[in-house]
Amino acid sequence: MGHSFDAIIIGAGQAGPSLAGRLTAAGMSVLIVERKLFGGTCVNTGCMPTKTMVASAYAAHLARRGADYGVVIEQPVRVDMKRVRQRADTVSFNARTGVETWLRGMRNCTVAEGHARFAGAHTIAVDGVLFQAPRIFINVGGRANIPDMPGIRDVDYLTNTTMMQLDTLPRHLVVIGGSYIGLEFAQMYRRFGAQVTVVEKGARLVGREDADVSEAIRTILENEGIACRLDANCIAFKRHADGTEVHLDCDSGARNVAGSHVLLAIGRRPNTDDLGLDKAGIETDERGYIKVDDFLATTAEGVWALGDCNGQGAFTHTAYNDYEIVAANLLDGESRKISDRVPAYALYIDPPLGRAGMSEAQARATGRPILVSKRPMSRVGRAVEKDETQGFMKIVADAQTQQILGAAILGTSGDEAIHGIIDAMSARVGYPALKWAVPVHPTVSELIPTVLGDLAAPVPT
Repeated sequence: MGHSFDAIIIGAGQAGPSLAGRLTAAGMSVLIVERKLFGGTCVNTGCMPTKTMVASAYAAHLARRGADYGVVIEQPVRVDMKRVRQRADTVSFNARTGVETWLRGMRNCTVAEGHARFAGAHTIAVDGVLFQAPRIFINVGGRANIPDMPGIRDVDYLTNTTMMQLDTLPRHLVVIGGSYIGLEFAQMYRRFGAQVTVVEKGARLVGREDADVSEAIRTILENEGIACRLDANCIAFKRHADGTEVHLDCDSGARNVAGSHVLLAIGRRPNTDDLGLDKAGIETDERGYIKVDDFLATTAEGVWALGDCNGQGAFTHTAYNDYEIVAANLLDGESRKISDRVPAYALYIDPPLGRAGMSEAQARATGRPILVSKRPMSRVGRAVEKDETQGFMKIVADAQTQQILGAAILGTSGDEAIHGIIDAMSARVGYPALKWAVPVHPTVSELIPTVLGDLAAPVPT
């Protein structure tokens, strides 16, 4: 019959451990299964190690700019890549160890290591051992997407995971994919001292953003010496004396670029292809993401999917909110839904992009009357004082309801300042209320009331 529990959690990423904590505190017996590294993507190959490296890259960048601040630093600045990797590894190790220690010491929680696969509606097998529970939660995350591009199997390439294992500096890093992950690594390694080329199939970088945001990001990167090759219609690979030759077929410029290292940053895919989901009646979409309703329930009774594998966010904070929704509904008698949350995220280039809600293009596409306001970061005292004035702040609102529809803050501390907008949108507060806020000076957030005060009907496009 196998071993029985009140709940089984597959995967120890951002949602799983916290859910185990709530369920066990409610008196349930819980089995949590992890096949590899506790903590998931964020802790091991995502947010924590990469942002640690971003901090090292920022330190190198600031050191090179020392003279701008009246600080004389011997040039050229040298970057110790082994130390850079050691910092990132230490941050990940400490976080991973903390998660595992917490789970193993949790009362009523059993930890199993191995690959879990469904053997029935409410039964899983881990290395041949069967476990049963009336409630099963899937939190298996995702991994780098590797498209079947011409020649890709004939060359060496890196992903966001294997990139974290480098402790030497690439001579020339070619990044395939001009979106969030790719651009963070591109700027990071340029600041470490590598030559960097970004190759993007689309007409602009980070294509989901507004055109003015994309263009500003491109300018920021190109000002640091990063080559951006757009409209790469047919990307192909072959071995080269210098490493790998990438065929671009761009509309302009050289048709090939040779790099010592190639990083594939072309989206993510869910870890759902080897779970035996069909044996439990759990449906996926055409990309492999587990189908869930607004309460995160799958097509199988008593089974929920949280985090990156459900295609409803793909961020650490959305995965954690998935846990909050499920826990509130199961244990607190609430009726929380995915659709209640305000979409928000950040791009961690320097300066960062903080985003909330709709872009201007998305708001226009709704057909509703909208208001838009935009101010350059050069109008922000804090940015001027730090001599980091690249970027701008833009807010979009509904002209009739006065609700804020979305915002983009591309600039120093943009990833923090955006929370003033997120909070207002989450509380359903109309923008006039924020116009009379009295923010602290000098901060980036203090410009928000001013920008709101300038909201006006946009010029037709």
